[in-house]
Amino acid sequence: MTKADIIEGVYEKVGFSKKESAEIVELVFDTVKETLERGEKIKVSGFGNFIVREKNSRVGRNPQTGEEIEISARRVLTFRPSQVLKNALNGTIGESEDGAEVERAQ
Repeated sequence: MTKADIIEGVYEKVGFSKKESAEIVELVFDTVKETLERGEKIKVSGFGNFIVREKNSRVGRNPQTGEEIEISARRVLTFRPSQVLKNALNGTIGESEDGAEVERAQ
């Protein structure tokens, strides 16, 4: 899914013009980006958490030569899905150990 697909979805479901839909989507993404740049956590109920983590510098190896190199300290973005999202992704149908489909109890 692309940003254009999200804009199209907002356009179809909300009824704003395409230009207004694009502005809303851009504002949401800009707000998310600015919040994460400040190092703040974003929690979207029923969806998940976006968290900025600090990683210290460390020694790594070039897999081709075995040469040690220093991997610099950096900030990384992690996403932890909510239980609601995990359940939605996994649905109500699962597989038993022998490969047969079974319905999971909710």
